[in-house]
Amino acid sequence: MSQNKILVVEDEKSIADIIIYNLEKEGFQVSWERDGRDGLARAQSALPDLVILDLMMPGMDGLQVCRQLRSNQRTEQIRILMLTARAEETDEIVGFNMGADDYVTKPFKVRPLIHRIKALLRRNDATSDRKDHLSIHGIEINRQQYSATCDGRILDLTPTEFRLLWTLASQPGRPFSRNELMDTSRGEDANALERTIDVHVRSLRKKLNASAELIETVRGVGYRFLRK
Repeated sequence: MSQNKILVVEDEKSIADIIIYNLEKEGFQVSWERDGRDGLARAQSALPDLVILDLMMPGMDGLQVCRQLRSNQRTEQIRILMLTARAEETDEIVGFNMGADDYVTKPFKVRPLIHRIKALLRRNDATSDRKDHLSIHGIEINRQQYSATCDGRILDLTPTEFRLLWTLASQPGRPFSRNELMDTSRGEDANALERTIDVHVRSLRKKLNASAELIETVRGVGYRFLRK
């Protein structure tokens, strides 16, 4: 863990100092930028393992920085934790839709923040081959072999259900709209165009059996996979 590099992009020095002090106590290599544009440039050059990103900053706001990082092949795999005073659910949804891996609101407690950072970095290690394999909450998904198991039990999934499970589980905590899930479901299974996402999710939950609660309904939005 001590080799992990973390970039803090935060314009309030007092907050940045607290974060940096505690991260360095944990053995992380920490750098800091207080401007969004400078933060983006540092991330692109240093390629940190994780970026702690404020949203409201001079130069370029955090959402723009996040969008730029996710759209570049060199930086798309960097973990992003948004740290912001924007506490509305709609703001959180926007953050996840832009590609954030986690979203923490201010004021925050230091120890839970450190715990979430470590969890994100562990997930980074466990999913270094994120394009093909995913393991979370007892669920194993292999896209190369097109297979999925839940607590060792083979899941007999349709192509649409498989893609839904992969999409949701690959970004736990992120709310996906029904339209987004519809887009990910299109492909070999033409029925995805005719039946609602709700029907597919209901079927997927049934096949997950006791783990059905891992797929949460986000009222007025769609669905998300349980983060913790």
